[in-house]
Amino acid sequence: MIRRLLQCLLAPICLWGATAQAEVFILPAGEQVVGAEGQVAAAYEDTLTDIGRRHGIGYEEIRRANPAVDPWLPGEGTAVVLPTRFVLPNAPRRGVVVNLAEYRMYYYHKVDGVARVSTFPISIGRMDWKTPLGRAAIVAKTRNPAWYPPASIREEYAAEGRDLPNIVPAGPDNPLGEYALRLSVPGYLIHGTNRPAGVGMRVTHGCIRMFPEDIEWLFPQVGVKTPVRLINEPVKLGWSGESLLLEVHPALDEDEAGREGGMTFITERYVELTRERPATVDWDLVEQVYQEQRGIPVVVGQATDVAPAVAARLGD
Repeated sequence: MIRRLLQCLLAPICLWGATAQAEVFILPAGEQVVGAEGQVAAAYEDTLTDIGRRHGIGYEEIRRANPAVDPWLPGEGTAVVLPTRFVLPNAPRRGVVVNLAEYRMYYYHKVDGVARVSTFPISIGRMDWKTPLGRAAIVAKTRNPAWYPPASIREEYAAEGRDLPNIVPAGPDNPLGEYALRLSVPGYLIHGTNRPAGVGMRVTHGCIRMFPEDIEWLFPQVGVKTPVRLINEPVKLGWSGESLLLEVHPALDEDEAGREGGMTFITERYVELTRERPATVDWDLVEQVYQEQRGIPVVVGQATDVAPAVAARLGD
């Protein structure tokens, strides 16, 4: 298995099963949650990485959702939770929204005038090559891009005894994959990869890396000037019908405020969401979800206009 993992991480293409197609969710007015959690049984030859790719989930996401499962040897028949329900980030629903703490991208668009969202797992920058935060836009689109590694990356390679040319042409050895979207932040891209096993990890030099099949779908959908918002939101709270759901991801290592102020943020967001729509909340459950940080939305409250018997079930 170790040999197999190394081959996957280093090989130009690693595909141990069918890949997921982009899923497009309709966005009803007032709805802040999309998708549905699922579960599958692992096959003998599966890893969590295999299962995740088949269902549009990155490595960290599926690992956190299944903390008791060995990521490289789940075991035949093991039940694997699919974290495919999402509280939408607290950001404008326009263009591309990248939530670094979640290792996930959201693309808001319309089909026949109907608001929709598609969401994808991503890789982000390592601690020493952080992905930036803030507002940006797509300024160029390139098929089969060549890679022009900056001097800093070439120096890093040289320090490790590896040779890196000034230009890496398009092809199987190009880490940008077959599609690249250049951002208005100089030096940063949204791009594919020739090492898809790393999607959903902190492994890039600051760029946003997608599964090849995801960037292939996204590339023709977005145009130059599409807005891109880069946020860091480890805690998300939102309404789905009459239910209030909480989704918590671990804060990034460098995000001291996120690690120390998570419960404060939840309280502030709760006040904001219930200002015009009161809700009863199980705060013990909120604390549990916050401590577990599994990245799975959990119903922690109900609108107070729900029948008392329905609201009471929250504490059962």
